[in-house]
Amino acid sequence: MAVGSQGCRLLILGLLLYALGPAVSGAGKVLLVPVDGSHWLSMLGVIQQLQQKGHEIVVLAPEASVQIKEGAFYTLKRYAVPFQREDLDASFVDLGHTVFENNPFLQRMVKTYKKIKKNSALLLSGCSHLLHNKELMVSLAESSFDIMLTDPFLPCGPIVAQYLALPTVFFFNTLPCSLDFEAAQCPNPLSYVPRALSFNSDRMTFLQRVKNMLIALTENFLCSVVYSPYALLASEFLQRDVTVQDLLSSASVWLLRNDFVNDYPRPIMPNMVFVGGINCLHKHPLSQEFEAYINASGEHGIVVFSLGSMVSEIPEKKAMEIADALGKIPQTVLWRYTGTRPSNLANNTILVKWLPQNDLLGHPKTRAFITHSGSHGIYEGICNGVPMVMMPLFGDQMDNAKRMETKGAGVTLNVLEMTSADLENALKTVINDKSYKENIMHLSSLHKDRPIEPLDLAVFWVEFVMRHKGAPHLRPAAHDLTWYQYHSLDVLGFLLAVALAAAFVAFKCCAYGCRKCCGQRGRVRRAQKSKAH
Repeated sequence: MAVGSQGCRLLILGLLLYALGPAVSGAGKVLLVPVDGSHWLSMLGVIQQLQQKGHEIVVLAPEASVQIKEGAFYTLKRYAVPFQREDLDASFVDLGHTVFENNPFLQRMVKTYKKIKKNSALLLSGCSHLLHNKELMVSLAESSFDIMLTDPFLPCGPIVAQYLALPTVFFFNTLPCSLDFEAAQCPNPLSYVPRALSFNSDRMTFLQRVKNMLIALTENFLCSVVYSPYALLASEFLQRDVTVQDLLSSASVWLLRNDFVNDYPRPIMPNMVFVGGINCLHKHPLSQEFEAYINASGEHGIVVFSLGSMVSEIPEKKAMEIADALGKIPQTVLWRYTGTRPSNLANNTILVKWLPQNDLLGHPKTRAFITHSGSHGIYEGICNGVPMVMMPLFGDQMDNAKRMETKGAGVTLNVLEMTSADLENALKTVINDKSYKENIMHLSSLHKDRPIEPLDLAVFWVEFVMRHKGAPHLRPAAHDLTWYQYHSLDVLGFLLAVALAAAFVAFKCCAYGCRKCCGQRGRVRRAQKSKAH
């Protein structure tokens, strides 16, 4: 009896091990090289899900970082950098003040250029210190990682991936200057794909297409300030000539935090996967503090106000204008703000250093969302069906706001020119005009009607690349063509040469025939004349 019982237990144990065997043996090691700030926050759900499926996650981050901290579901490896956390904090505070300065256009452009150059040099120095940390790089090489997951917004991760010869998955929202299109060899027609900062829709007038063309011609120059130094650094480190496009084109799969509910329809490549809304899948119960604020709001409900993780402090004068407008609406406003408390702050406005944005937007008493139009905020607004008042500050935020405004889901304000009355009217419009709520609910319905959740889709493709050591079958042959082969200029030249040669031969034949024919008739006429004489 005991023997039979023991045999039964062994059989059950064996079956369990067999069932669990593929999952355990399929577990891999993931090296993650993130970009700080909101870029990092968007990755947390993916790496947590990967860890729950048995994968080991190692996060490689600088010692000085704002958002990247120790976590229970990954191992954090720090590397020394030549700057401090205070330098990054000061940069973010300065950014919050700079975007609200209403200087002349030329002065603003020069100041923005200098700031971008300064911040880029700071981040580049961090990447250089990582690559030249021989002990750490040797340790990474010996760790036998199966895959790299990285945000290519800063190309340090792709450089490390090429050094370690790892298949790579990119996880990001968009890259400036159409670098993602170029690196993926994705068609990018200027006639209906609006360029960044053009504020065009996909249905452009002739003058808008002219504007689109001019932006396309100048964007490479603008991006060279940030990205060209990485090509030089990569060439030195990898000991071969490398361009930024070489670094980015090595990706096996591109996970894009976007979808066509927000973006305009455009061509994509087989290895591009859309995971828009990945940051707003999971909601958590609100704390007693926030529940109390909501319950106290009565029938009017609440307005959620946040300018994102990078900007939470603005100039006093602008803060007072905003506070004045917020005090003129009946809703309770929860405002994420860490600056000096405006002296005219009304009783209906509550300042908090942090707020659970997605959870608040999901509450049925939320009436509007004041946002800087970052990709996280836009998708959380769409997911939860909350109309938006958009105050874009920089980067892709202007285009995000333009798309939502075009679709009737919100109102856009110029932060440099808006007055207290403008903000008040915008809030009352999106709250009281039912069309905004209807339009955002329609977008939300479209966005949620999908066969698989964005988080599960992202995890699937990371594991797919791990299982197959890459995805070369999705890589187009365009990567192996020169620019003139890609545009078939050599074929056109050959066909033109053949056509010209054929035309030349035909011309020569006709000319020869004409000479023969005309010359023979001339001789006949002369012979007839000589006989007559």
